[in-house]
Amino acid sequence: MKICIYGLGAIGGMMGGWLAASGEDVSAVLRPGATLDAVRKNGLTLTETVDGAPRSRQIAIRAVEDPAELGPQDLVIVAVKSTALPDVARRIAPLLGPDTTVLSAMNGVPWWFFHGLAPELAGTPLPSADADGSIAAAIPAARVLGCVVHLSAATPEPGVVRLVAGKRLIIGEPAGGADTPRAQAAIDALRRAGFDIDAAERIQHDIWFKLLGNMTTNPVSAITHATADRVVDDELVTEFTSRCMLEAWEIGRRIGIDIPGTPQDRHAVTRKLGAFRTSMLQDVESNRKIELDALVGTVRDIARHVKFETPNIDALFGLTRLYARSLGLYD
Repeated sequence: MKICIYGLGAIGGMMGGWLAASGEDVSAVLRPGATLDAVRKNGLTLTETVDGAPRSRQIAIRAVEDPAELGPQDLVIVAVKSTALPDVARRIAPLLGPDTTVLSAMNGVPWWFFHGLAPELAGTPLPSADADGSIAAAIPAARVLGCVVHLSAATPEPGVVRLVAGKRLIIGEPAGGADTPRAQAAIDALRRAGFDIDAAERIQHDIWFKLLGNMTTNPVSAITHATADRVVDDELVTEFTSRCMLEAWEIGRRIGIDIPGTPQDRHAVTRKLGAFRTSMLQDVESNRKIELDALVGTVRDIARHVKFETPNIDALFGLTRLYARSLGLYD
């Protein structure tokens, strides 16, 4: 397959690097800047720990600024921050042929979330995910495969990606299952590259389960500058984030996503990843816009749609928004 990674940050870098190392025809679209310059000059450097020892390798990837240089692809993996998605929507058209699949490997609730979930939810707006509908117009849900990323990675310098923990991806069709030819093609390629792949029965359920942790741990870590292990190990903080999760759990039930378990189960998943810096904390430290709308704003959108009050989520959203605005990191 011809595979394009749109956004060669931590997650896109891991996916693109491993796919290219396995022999796939991989290219990447990047914004102008130090990372584009570094990858063009030296390739992408992947740093991992193998058998207890660090290992670095350089992977050759064709990196461009203009998608028109690449032309239609078989698979486009969108791995940008949600704050960059409107720009992707404006520029992605040259990569999309009649049969191109778009794999959405992003945090939070995506623009296509309600597609295939339940007929009565079709057309429900998510202003925090796609304010004017331009993303759905440019990347229709019918093109999309969902991907939930369960790995932690970092970009210590331009053109360098370091794997911190995990290598698990969950992939599924928005309408359910993962047994379509396009889903199997993507799954097979990513498995050959070395990822642990689970085929989702209902990808929206997996998105929501991950969201329960991301919507709480990410904002708290951004405000406090604490690593995730410190967030989940603080008793008072976990009492608050558990209340936020319970609100989100009820919202999920009201839209047909009934996830078994408790907030403690979700905290345990985060705890297993150790002392990592969440993506939102990394954004704050790098003076980048934060993904507050995708992680928390979308949950509030859905809560309003199902007429459910969310005082704890509102407090979390408001505190994080105020903090980010004071730093110029949230519009």
